Amino acid sequence: MSPPEPFPLFHPAGVRRAFGSDESTRRFAKVAQLEPGARVLVLGCGPDCGAALLLVKELGCSVVAADTDDYLLAALRERVKSQGLGDRLEVRRVSLDALGLPEGSFNAILIQGHVLYPLRNTLTGMRPLLAKRGRLGMTFPARVGRFAPKAALDFWERRVGGPLLLPRELLQTVESAGYEPESAETLHDAELDTLYRDIEAQLASVPVNAQASGLREELALHKESNGKASVSYAFVVGRRKEPGEKPPASRDRG
Repeated sequence: MSPPEPFPLFHPAGVRRAFGSDESTRRFAKVAQLEPGARVLVLGCGPDCGAALLLVKELGCSVVAADTDDYLLAALRERVKSQGLGDRLEVRRVSLDALGLPEGSFNAILIQGHVLYPLRNTLTGMRPLLAKRGRLGMTFPARVGRFAPKAALDFWERRVGGPLLLPRELLQTVESAGYEPESAETLHDAELDTLYRDIEAQLASVPVNAQASGLREELALHKESNGKASVSYAFVVGRRKEPGEKPPASRDRG
């Protein structure tokens, strides 16, 4: 197997994130049972970070909005300052190799529309940061359809460093990493088309490099699907589960 592409997978800064809508954020907050005062990490937040602002303003959460690029975070810092949210929204530059955040301190971690780490690394790396019963919501590519062209599967295996999983298989992996799997959704074909049109427009001004080339290949493979994608992006939510914890009663039936 070829070595995977470097993480995070390249994503142009100006593109609206998959699962980055206010409705998606509200759905995550509902599944995560977030209440006023809940502490949330929004990782890979980007320059606007509507999710962090919504969680603070609508739900009264205390949020750490973190990213690796201080330049991208500058605009968000100005918004936080101008709106007087500094006591509830911390903007922090981090290194993905060592986040430097205290263990057990977050009721939820949200990674919207950006693939920062390999799947297992995300699950194992985020779990210690969650408080008991804390939720992780993360984005990752997934197979969607019964049949996927070999070229697409080979491409994605190279990108993520392993087989591309169906949503139910993603949930199984979440469970094996110490979480209670709670939900999984994928972008519909129309949503995926919109995302790729936006990406294509932004790529026109991006210099040619290895990661941008990978994204261009992703776009080309999507166009070959003729509007019926076999690969999409999934958003998966899992709750931190403690050793020895039994599954919910509903999962014991049958």
